[in-house]
Amino acid sequence: MNPWTCAALIALAGALGGVANALKSDNGFFMPGREAKVWCPGFISNVLLGAFSAFASWAFYGSGSSVDLAELNERTQISLRFSALAGAFLVGVAGARWLTNEVDKQLLKEGVKLAAEKNIPRPECEEIVAGSPREIVKALAHA
Repeated sequence: MNPWTCAALIALAGALGGVANALKSDNGFFMPGREAKVWCPGFISNVLLGAFSAFASWAFYGSGSSVDLAELNERTQISLRFSALAGAFLVGVAGARWLTNEVDKQLLKEGVKLAAEKNIPRPECEEIVAGSPREIVKALAHA
């Protein structure tokens, strides 16, 4: 198979991993934007980071690492196994999950700052913390 076709399939599998992460996370499919003082990259960044993570992993450790771009010609062939696509999907999920976790951590830190400024009754507080980190910051900003 052509190395560029393999690279495209690996990146696509990683992008699908980014989509899976967006579906799995509490945040869902939202567009990039700011929430309080925190930049939230949205699902587009999940997809792009998933694709990049999968491609990088394949290029460093998979069959893509043996491709010599300086000697690439029409007869250069490499193999692409289902295990490589499955691995690319999982690496895509993991790469996108890392981004999601970092953003959630920043959102929760900002939520603590907002909560410290307010006197919120316990029942309302229990209701607020039941949401995702993004929802918590939204609720605290409007409380």
